[in-house]
Amino acid sequence: MFYTIGEMAQRLNVAPSTLRYYDKEGLLPFVERSSGGIRMFKDEDMEWLQMLGYLKKAGMPLREIKSFMDWSRQGDATIGQRLDLIEKQRQSVLDQQRQLEDTLLMLDYKRWYYQTAQEAGTCAVHDTMALEQVPERFRALAAEWKTEV
Repeated sequence: MFYTIGEMAQRLNVAPSTLRYYDKEGLLPFVERSSGGIRMFKDEDMEWLQMLGYLKKAGMPLREIKSFMDWSRQGDATIGQRLDLIEKQRQSVLDQQRQLEDTLLMLDYKRWYYQTAQEAGTCAVHDTMALEQVPERFRALAAEWKTEV
């Protein structure tokens, strides 16, 4: 069964212009065209397109995604290159995840800080608060942020 670009875009939950852009960038060499030049997507194209989407969401640049797709089409001789690229991107995602966890911790600390201040009616409540009164998970931040920013 064949799908139009609009139908495939709907199945992937992306805009048709996204698929056109990917095609223009050489990321969809597997997509067939009708005699009139219309892109015709097949069910088996879905796996490639989903992989492309995941790599993009992982923050991989299109140039590297293109290399990955090219290597995939070349077969087993490029398994090592693909693995290296996936490992590199995986590490990048783990680094981003750690940064987001640090950011979330800071936001949680500030939420606690302002909730406590609101209950007391003043931010000055923190000036006399002993470090032991600060929830344990925020103590390092509280010590670091001795004054309100």
